[in-house]
Amino acid sequence: MRRLLLIPCLLAIMLWSAPCFAQPRSQLGPLCTTDTTPADQMIDACTKIIALKVFSGEKLATIYFWRAVGWNKKGNYPQVIADATEALRLKPSAAVYNLRGSAYYDKGEYDIAIADFNDALRMGPPSGIIYHNRGNAYRGKGDYAKAIADYDAAIKAGPKSAFSYQNRGASKQALGDLDGALADINEAVRIDPSLPQPLIGRAVIWRAKGDIARAIADTTEAIRLAKAKAPANIMTPPGSVLISAYTQRGLAYEAKGDAAHAKEDYASVLEGVASDAGSKANQATAKVRLALLKEADAAPRKAAAAPAAESSPAPAPPAPASAAPAAPAARVQAAATGRRVALVIGNGAYAHVKALPNPPNDARAIARSLRDIGFTVSEGLDLDRDTMQRTIHDFLREAARSQIAVVYYAGHGVQVDGRNYLVPVDIEFKAGGRTTDAMVDMDTIMAGLDDQIRTNILILDACRNNPMAPQVASTGPSRGIEAGSGLAAPTSLGSGSTLGAGTLIAFATAPGQVALDGEGANSPFSAALSRHVGTPGLEVQQMLTRVRAEVVAATKGKQVPWSNSSLLGEVYLAEQ
Repeated sequence: MRRLLLIPCLLAIMLWSAPCFAQPRSQLGPLCTTDTTPADQMIDACTKIIALKVFSGEKLATIYFWRAVGWNKKGNYPQVIADATEALRLKPSAAVYNLRGSAYYDKGEYDIAIADFNDALRMGPPSGIIYHNRGNAYRGKGDYAKAIADYDAAIKAGPKSAFSYQNRGASKQALGDLDGALADINEAVRIDPSLPQPLIGRAVIWRAKGDIARAIADTTEAIRLAKAKAPANIMTPPGSVLISAYTQRGLAYEAKGDAAHAKEDYASVLEGVASDAGSKANQATAKVRLALLKEADAAPRKAAAAPAAESSPAPAPPAPASAAPAAPAARVQAAATGRRVALVIGNGAYAHVKALPNPPNDARAIARSLRDIGFTVSEGLDLDRDTMQRTIHDFLREAARSQIAVVYYAGHGVQVDGRNYLVPVDIEFKAGGRTTDAMVDMDTIMAGLDDQIRTNILILDACRNNPMAPQVASTGPSRGIEAGSGLAAPTSLGSGSTLGAGTLIAFATAPGQVALDGEGANSPFSAALSRHVGTPGLEVQQMLTRVRAEVVAATKGKQVPWSNSSLLGEVYLAEQ
């Protein structure tokens, strides 16, 4: 349960003392102010009451509040915020601040959400529900200590709050305390065995512990419970729990090596209607994982069919010299515990846009550094789109069974309509063509890696320019195709979901700036990265701080590396 609803007695107002003219109060009142009313009927009834203009002040505020609840059921958070803001203008209340804060939370605007929850708590009396929701916002920010403190307060106010135990457990899991997390979630299951959400959370912990059978059992029961009844709280978007349960069971089946059942679950995820960010993220993950499993099924059939089409056997064409060989199947089936894998791509030999001399050198240096500290590295240099897609998909299948996955890319990178793309060497911009079809969408990589039990580090030493400007090729020693607005900040996937938990994305330069290719054999960023990435006992964010300082000094302040993190604790790429 991500958030809870507060409807104190102050909102239990008798609204119907005034006449409703042509609309009998028996038709509109209960439809507007009953939480079991379907969303569209609730919104319609409240809208008609507002249009009658017979209420003002506190009573009108109540109508706006309930219409906001209707919008919330539909996952339309801007409308929730608009109606809640109007209700607050008419009559401030803790319940309305809580509702608006929850909508900001769902939009990923955690600081604004926390401000609303603070206002709700100041209005009093202290509420375990509001402490719970503020804890969620702190957890969204990655401030797990404050989140746990708020869940403690929520549990003190309501010892039977299964969701507060569940979310406190999730916060402990983020800090690496799997046993503490399991104890809290077990308590949530004990308090209310009919809730599917704690079972989903417990399944994640079982999978992190390597107990796949229990993970499958818990998600199977969660699916049964989610199908049996609608979410208990009206703040939970319909279908979101079922989508989450199917996603987690699909990941568990995939970890077990049961591709057939995993594909069935991912297909079920895609059949659902996603109205909230979490469900959209799950669907993005399911779409990529399903495609990868289907590709894995098709590959042996293609290989078996190829000789039959020839009159005599012919040697297979050699792989491109720059592409790393495919990982053997036995390696893909290895256990996840402790496995560390990396994908390293350097594209510089562009045929139709400005060629870059250093990315292949940069990729070789980073690949060597990662191998030296124990990573299994898939390496590709100067890849065309087909080879690049194939290399990425092979890596995503292998990363599914890893503990840490690193992706490093050097070369051209661009933003189109708020989405980031990596550029293969055979890119050719043509008037009237769909440019994005010739590139690789970063969202696909992020969705394929999104999983709460794995740490993902994505490092982009790429340009931050927009390819849609008239000038296609840039001038000067930069990795820009042409002047433009740069890459999009990685706060969200294109689907609208927040950056996946346990992920860090590092850019060679700040938003809107150009990453320099460098005058030596390596770019300033990759040269610094290769020097520090293998430092034993250096936490990854501290490592990036050292890289940033070195790049700023080397470029005389022209380039400032930048990162965004949702890491769940400290991460060390090189052990002490």
